[in-house]
Amino acid sequence: MGVAVEEHVDVVVIGLGVGGEDLAGRLAEAGLNVVGVEAELVGGECPYWACIPSKMMIRAGNLLAEARRIPGMAGASEVHPDFGPVAARIRNEATDNWTDQVAVDRFTGKGGRFVRGRARLAGPGRVTVGDDTYIARRGVALATGTTAAVPPIDGLAGTPYWTNREAVSATDVPASLLVLGGGAVGVELGQSFARFGANVTIVEAAPRLLPGDEPEAGELLADGLTGEKITVRIGTAAQSVSCDGSTFTVTVAGGEQLHAEQLLVATGRRARLGDIGLESVGLDPDAKTITVDTQLRAGDRLWAIGDITGHGAFTHIAMYQSRIAARAILGQPGPAASYHAAPRVTFTDPEVGAVGLTEQQARDAGIAVRTGTASVPSSARGWIHKAGNDGIIKLVEDAGRGVLVGATSVGPVGGEVLGALAVAVHTAAPTDALREMIYAYPTFHRAIEDALSHIQ
Repeated sequence: MGVAVEEHVDVVVIGLGVGGEDLAGRLAEAGLNVVGVEAELVGGECPYWACIPSKMMIRAGNLLAEARRIPGMAGASEVHPDFGPVAARIRNEATDNWTDQVAVDRFTGKGGRFVRGRARLAGPGRVTVGDDTYIARRGVALATGTTAAVPPIDGLAGTPYWTNREAVSATDVPASLLVLGGGAVGVELGQSFARFGANVTIVEAAPRLLPGDEPEAGELLADGLTGEKITVRIGTAAQSVSCDGSTFTVTVAGGEQLHAEQLLVATGRRARLGDIGLESVGLDPDAKTITVDTQLRAGDRLWAIGDITGHGAFTHIAMYQSRIAARAILGQPGPAASYHAAPRVTFTDPEVGAVGLTEQQARDAGIAVRTGTASVPSSARGWIHKAGNDGIIKLVEDAGRGVLVGATSVGPVGGEVLGALAVAVHTAAPTDALREMIYAYPTFHRAIEDALSHIQ
């Protein structure tokens, strides 16, 4: 055993996911003595098991779907799916079967010091990693991220179910797949596997898919998935799970049994907070998230960024918070964090993009709401696109201020059309000014103009 070390440094960053790595790198490049601690892979969930590999699966599945749309538009087609190239590409992107040396070198190349291990707070400004202790003069930043939340369904524990990690690590497509959860992860992965030949059933306890988005988005997506012969069961809660080694059986409310070769649990995420010593700095270790101020401060010489702050489990939120926390730690001026125009995209087909408040959220906030909706298939570009053109643009206006506070874009490139809407919500552009814009013709985003004309 080595000799325990007690060392003074400037900053310790606990957790080097996308946000933590970015924050630690920024501080190191600014000349601080930074120690970054990570027990798993530097870069976190996004590049290895989430954002990037899942979108590789989705891109491949979209190509198959487009090829199947050729009849009636451009001749004939015959599609033979092969998941092998997808699995190989994921392994290559994940830097040789899930190793992180490239990411470690990227961080240390900026002047940071990397420590592999599990860190714990041991009082204000104190962090232990194994037998070693680091005393941070400027402070500690927490960026421990989330892990898959597995519900306490009778019989589920101990079965070989998948989370998103096992799903994107798969080398073969199961003949049949049950998906518990109709949120973004469940519908994205479910649709991807279905396009490669799996018989997919999605089970969602809420009354619609994508329960955090506009009802119209969930309804359109359910119609699209059903059209691809994916079974969608909404308002259906799983009561028990069993597996005989080759088949999963999920019993739902009412006693009906659903069977599949594989089970994917995609019922949300939970913050990794319970074992990092929060009690030593006066915080609740049983809290679901960490409360931070507009400069991401969580306490005396303590900052927190990313999923654990409860502002959305998105890479772009973590990166946004990283910039603000870095300025705060360095004592530099800068704008406060604001989430009024936080965007989100579910990369299904049709693609679902949303920014700001839904209609119901706006009403719950006491806002005098007016809405406007346009159909993408009714637009010129939607009519031209034809196959795979389902979608809507929905705008949520604060009638008192005459500005958009939320918007949803569903369609073939819903996430890209969202860009214009995110700018409008972020800058509080007057809806009257948006009506006077020139919208290029024929484009998908031109449907925004139509939705503006229907606000009432």
